[in-house]
Amino acid sequence: MIRAPDKMIARRADIKARADFATWKMMAKLNGASSLPEEALTFLASYKAFRETMAEREADEATIALMYQNYYAGMGGAGTPPDIKSVPTDRIIETDNVTAFKRPAPKRPRPTNSGTGTKPRLPVALIFICLTVVYVGIRYFILG
Repeated sequence: MIRAPDKMIARRADIKARADFATWKMMAKLNGASSLPEEALTFLASYKAFRETMAEREADEATIALMYQNYYAGMGGAGTPPDIKSVPTDRIIETDNVTAFKRPAPKRPRPTNSGTGTKPRLPVALIFICLTVVYVGIRYFILG
């Protein structure tokens, strides 16, 4: 029986192995393999050996499996690493992947103040006069 922490370690090890392999493979294609760590160079050498006997996709998966086992043990996984199916074996082919363009719905016109249910707005001058009266009242009658 596989414990939950071992499954989490296995998932992290698989993700790390896939990411590292993709990075290292791309750096090797860009002639940057000399700056890779020793561990990466050993995995790339095993990848080249797999490529001589297998197709590229199979060699990728075999190298990732080796890296996964190494990372699983290095992360503290107990026993043999569980099988992680992170890449589907069957390719998903979408035949209808185009979304039709739909125009947005037209915006409704804003109601004007002439309607029966709307509140009339106070003019700005009336508000200013009221504030002035309150200020003068406070200034002269209360403080003065």
